Amino acid sequence: MAKETKKDPAELSVEEKLTSLYQLQTMLSEIDKIKTLRGELPLEVQDLEDELAGLSTRIEKIQVELTQLSKGIAENKVAMEKSKGLIAKFTEQQNNVRNNREFDSLNKEIEYETLNIELAEKHIRDYTAAINAKNEEQARSQELIAEKQQDLEIKKSELEEIIEETRQEEEKLRERCKNLEQSIEPRLLQSFKRIRNNTRNGLGIVYVQRESCGGCFNKIPPQRQLDIRMRKKIIVCEYCGRIIIDPELAGVKEEHKQVEAAPKRRTRKAAAEE
Repeated sequence: MAKETKKDPAELSVEEKLTSLYQLQTMLSEIDKIKTLRGELPLEVQDLEDELAGLSTRIEKIQVELTQLSKGIAENKVAMEKSKGLIAKFTEQQNNVRNNREFDSLNKEIEYETLNIELAEKHIRDYTAAINAKNEEQARSQELIAEKQQDLEIKKSELEEIIEETRQEEEKLRERCKNLEQSIEPRLLQSFKRIRNNTRNGLGIVYVQRESCGGCFNKIPPQRQLDIRMRKKIIVCEYCGRIIIDPELAGVKEEHKQVEAAPKRRTRKAAAEE
């Protein structure tokens, strides 16, 4: 059996070139959909990982603050015990004073140490309240971490499933695109890819929709529409630069506007005969 020889891309008719380009566009659009579907989940996964990292940093900071507060309580307790010891010492010395001046001096020392004890007690109360608040904040952060971690595991699982499900489909589409590209004239293919890269939706070739460009939806002049239907040359939209083909070539049923027939004008002769 004789092996079928492939046509030289340059020898293809305009219609064949347009058909190949539209088929390529269809497959590339499918790949874009897969990439879009896959592209949203990694962003969500990344956001969750960033949130978890932020919460972990917050907890580490809280733990450092708790250590400092606990240290502050311990230091103030030591200061209180020291002041109590001094008060006991000064009280005992008051029993052995020789004059009022010494007694008053010791009394001032006792008052000073009493104020230190009161200040230390206030610090301990403040630090204890701060510790309670930090413990509550830490508990809330840990609850959030548990929730976010669960969400992350679900998103990662979904992403892995999508990657696994779409990998084979994407590989097949890319292989078909590669084979199809070989049948398209290099210069035309390059122009198509440039047009496609310059559009937001990745459409390099579109069909006529309601007498307008299917890419930018600007009106196409009647003569240009006729040229598109003739398929004798490659037509590009004068507004967006996309290649335009007729719906029939794209395998789409064209929508026609229904125009009511104008009523026939009555002639004088017909009116006289009536």
